[in-house]
Amino acid sequence: MEGFRRKTPEELLLSISKIHRGWLKIYIGAFSGSGKTYHMLREGQALKQQGIEVVVCAVSTMQRPETSEQLADLERIPSIHWMKDGTARKDLNMEMILKRNPEVVLVDGLAHRNRPGAEHPSRLDDIRYLLGHGISVITTVNVYELDGISQLAHKLTGIEVEYSVKAETLELADEVRLIDVSPETLLKRLDEGHLRSMKDSVLLKRGNLGMLRELALRLVAEGVNDTLVKHREEQGLTGPTGALERILVSAQYHWNGSIYIRRGQQIARRLGGDMRVVVFVPPDKHLTREEAAFRRSIRKLAEKVEAAFEELPLPARRKLPGTLVNYAVRHNVTRIVLGHSKQSRWQEFWRGSIVGGVLRKTKDIDIFFMADRADHEGGRVLPTHRQTSKPFSEPYRRLSKQEVERKIERIKRGKFKVYIGAAPGVGKTYIMLREGNDLLKKGIDVMIGLLETHGRQETMAQAGGLSSIPRKAMDYRGASLEEMDVAAIIARNPEVVLIDELAHTNVPGSKNKKRYEDVMEVLDAGISVITTVNVQHLESLNDAVEHITGVRVRETVPDSILRLADEVELIDVAPKALQQRLREGKIYALTKVEQALNHFFKTGNLIALRELALREIADDVDERLEASQQEGASLRGPWRRRECINVSVSASDCAERLIRRGFRIAHRLKADWHVVHVHVGETMSEEVKRRIQALQELTVRLGGEFMLEHAPKRSKVAGIILERANGCKSTQLIMGQPLNGFWVRLLRSSVVSPLLRRSRHMDVLIVGNSMPRG
Repeated sequence: MEGFRRKTPEELLLSISKIHRGWLKIYIGAFSGSGKTYHMLREGQALKQQGIEVVVCAVSTMQRPETSEQLADLERIPSIHWMKDGTARKDLNMEMILKRNPEVVLVDGLAHRNRPGAEHPSRLDDIRYLLGHGISVITTVNVYELDGISQLAHKLTGIEVEYSVKAETLELADEVRLIDVSPETLLKRLDEGHLRSMKDSVLLKRGNLGMLRELALRLVAEGVNDTLVKHREEQGLTGPTGALERILVSAQYHWNGSIYIRRGQQIARRLGGDMRVVVFVPPDKHLTREEAAFRRSIRKLAEKVEAAFEELPLPARRKLPGTLVNYAVRHNVTRIVLGHSKQSRWQEFWRGSIVGGVLRKTKDIDIFFMADRADHEGGRVLPTHRQTSKPFSEPYRRLSKQEVERKIERIKRGKFKVYIGAAPGVGKTYIMLREGNDLLKKGIDVMIGLLETHGRQETMAQAGGLSSIPRKAMDYRGASLEEMDVAAIIARNPEVVLIDELAHTNVPGSKNKKRYEDVMEVLDAGISVITTVNVQHLESLNDAVEHITGVRVRETVPDSILRLADEVELIDVAPKALQQRLREGKIYALTKVEQALNHFFKTGNLIALRELALREIADDVDERLEASQQEGASLRGPWRRRECINVSVSASDCAERLIRRGFRIAHRLKADWHVVHVHVGETMSEEVKRRIQALQELTVRLGGEFMLEHAPKRSKVAGIILERANGCKSTQLIMGQPLNGFWVRLLRSSVVSPLLRRSRHMDVLIVGNSMPRG
């Protein structure tokens, strides 16, 4: 066990130094006005109430009422004021701070540069000095004020920053918290006069705000992933984390090597993952002049697409599958990209099948076989890019009756906002109530439709002046239960209604089975809804969450509900902070704390769920940017190729996982998708019928088309699947990994093998047996 391992001298020294060092927390935002200072000051107030000495210095409220209110009675140390180019600047008064020697200092502007002649050139240097003297610091920074990100932000949005800090600065922090705000919220704050300093800023283009937001989400997700990898190494855990896709491209020094890398890059970008490239070369082989040229070009391309590159010795062809799979396992790879085999069945039998060998040896890794289109399109070193034109505007075209009705429905429908978190207790309900109270102060008619405080005092206090619509009592098996009263909400007809726990399943006998269906009914009545949900409740992430936590979440919402939202905002909390809330009894009763800490709220679980949530919202932001049809808006790049996904499922327990996986891939590729099940035999038991019905319902719920086919015997299944895939003009076929074991393969003919041989004209994804991922 990790707890019994003796620490090295270096680890002991580091642990001792941390005892004397102050704690550093950084609030990071996508842009100015996101609420970083507000949350920093609010945390300062909470610390003060706990008896901790907190002081404020060099903090700018920008005359924003809510932020100024949080400053209130916090002790202030006067900052040093100076001017530069007609602009007022504030430096930390280090002498007074050190003399006062508080426990915590709140300070804005991590990227600030001090006045000429100051003891330290930058605020970061001041903060390091304070930390070294045992004083903790809470500070703020915008994502575009970090080196590397600032250059990318300038390229994408045109925004320029005067000063920046190294991106590695975030690694110095003991805690980093992202304050996520949608562009709609920021623009609303501007309209209300709270962001006067930003009135003419280049930031205020909706596309710029979206891209900066996505940059912030992905940056923090990368940091969380590094923490997760380190934590898993300390725990002796291996294999993929379940939160990040890692693509491995197996290439060769051949004309098609660069095509594999380009395709791998497309996959990695669309799935928000990273990529590695490996080439196997016999140790004693002397490369021909042509191979040497391909070697240079492939290395250069790998560097260009920021992929790790490695050349590995391969003594014998038959060892390739084992060497490749072992390499993939060591590097936590989630998907291997290969070319289709060009051998016949007999050649594979006599010479050995690389494809078969890889499939037999992998368990938790997906295998992606890239379509061989050379026979149809001819060989080329780089894939061509199809030119896309912007859709032609037709202002004079008369809309059809159906189009008019759809537009009217969208206009009449209420606004829909979702607060999403990585786990229970992050503060979604608290923030929802706070927004409800803010709207109430502005004269907007806001009511609580359904509130679940779970006994949390802070949450109950935040309800403030909001009134609730009484719940509806229902009898179920002799017990009286309460549910949200949708009819009463619609009859009361407020402008906005707050509805907690979107994924809740209603009491049997209710009009709607799920609360999200109630929400849709309320929205259709023209009432705006603000609601909450945790990332583990998204239907397509169900398998990834089970892999991370070991818990199968039973209450889910279709991903389409999130896509329908006008605004989605993430409530981000670091795992340590969340665990501390748990210990203080702010999430569950104290009697349940130890059980929760040892199960769902384990550190590794919370880190992985946080990363999953950050990446999911980043992808949502990217999808919205693409939907806005801005040129080059997507950070992942446009997906120009028209895709159609065909998912082949049996009636086994892994069928749902394949369907969810097919949906997520199709959604990211903007693809049509179909699910096909081929039943062998003429008769079908009632149990199988119920199973197929459940698979069909899941497919339809996620927006796909389900097809049920029949085959007289098992040997015909592959042909029927391929016929349906070709009929739909599928470009990608998704299947589960075949069962391993000699006797299984001998006694039961495989569907995968003949399909792979006959579908070389399309991409084929074989999903690993036991690695559920988003």
